Amino acid sequence: MHVPDGFINAPVSVATGALAAVAVAVSLRGARRELAGAGQGSGAGAERTAPLAGLVAAFIFAVQMLNFPVAAGTSGHLLGGALAAILVGPYTGVLCVSVVLLMQGVLFADGGLTALGVNITDMAIVTTVVAYALFRGLVKVLPRRRRSITVASFVSALISVPAAAAAFTALYALGGTAEVPIGKVFTAMVGVHVLIGIGEAVITALTVGAVIAVRPDLVYGARGLTKPLELRTSPLTAPGAEPAPAATPAPAAAAVPAAPRRSARRVWLAGLAAALVCAGGISYYASANPDGLEKVAHDHGIDAKAKDHATKDSPLADYSVKDIADPRLAGGLAGVIGVGATLAVGTGVFVVIRRRRSAGTAGQTGAGAGRPAPENA
Repeated sequence: MHVPDGFINAPVSVATGALAAVAVAVSLRGARRELAGAGQGSGAGAERTAPLAGLVAAFIFAVQMLNFPVAAGTSGHLLGGALAAILVGPYTGVLCVSVVLLMQGVLFADGGLTALGVNITDMAIVTTVVAYALFRGLVKVLPRRRRSITVASFVSALISVPAAAAAFTALYALGGTAEVPIGKVFTAMVGVHVLIGIGEAVITALTVGAVIAVRPDLVYGARGLTKPLELRTSPLTAPGAEPAPAATPAPAAAAVPAAPRRSARRVWLAGLAAALVCAGGISYYASANPDGLEKVAHDHGIDAKAKDHATKDSPLADYSVKDIADPRLAGGLAGVIGVGATLAVGTGVFVVIRRRRSAGTAGQTGAGAGRPAPENA
């Protein structure tokens, strides 16, 4: 659903660009809390969250290369808003998808540069907000089980895609550059994207379910499923009963054993391997049919005033390395480069966010430590 340059006029493009900038700024603040909370405050547990969030962005980039057929002459691909929000949180999810869209627009000429605000608004903000709001609502009414997380992931991802199609229709109604009846645009866009939403739902549910199966503690949307550790004590002696023999007290350090620290390295490596396989190998077999927006635009004349991408002659345009004759190698290498670039940029962004949060928390702690303790009354 990448909107190219020329579909939406300048005023609406500027307005959505401003909206996207505000949303990204708000998400930066929210992501600090989400990344800190995922690591329970500070330390090595907290530092693992930035690489995981960067991996989510890289994985979404890779899976978006896998267009799947949905109807005659039409294909679809993952949008990723629901997946990102459930795995790493809604604010961090907005940033993940925004990083993906930025890399696609700059490196691969996919999605217009002047339409970047439109794409972030539609594919990052709308999908994430709609999906996570619906996900949280479903989790509250469903039984507190891991299967409920998977079901809620499926439904929320399914609804998020036609919601994004409806949002595009609204933006086109405000600033479309071609004279096309909005009713036709809405019917065509929502109709085909309901089908695409099924694919989105399957990918999201399978991915979330796979992570929950091995490490539910790494899934933002699954927080609270695991019961906290309870310290059981002996019941009080009933009146008239003989007191239990005194037991030798155990050392204080052995009373409650510390939980072993679990590394997320295996999950990170498995996710990276999956992303590289998808982008570097499986993408060659993806459907070559136009995606939902491209098909609707061609059939109804929405693309009448479409403009060429500013970086159409870039070495990686159209997800293929220029001057490599073998299409399998050219596409696979471009996919691997895209995964690496998205991983590097995404991880860098989230590391900076995480460190700023840690620095702010440390500063507050230091300031509090310097205050004199209150006197006892």
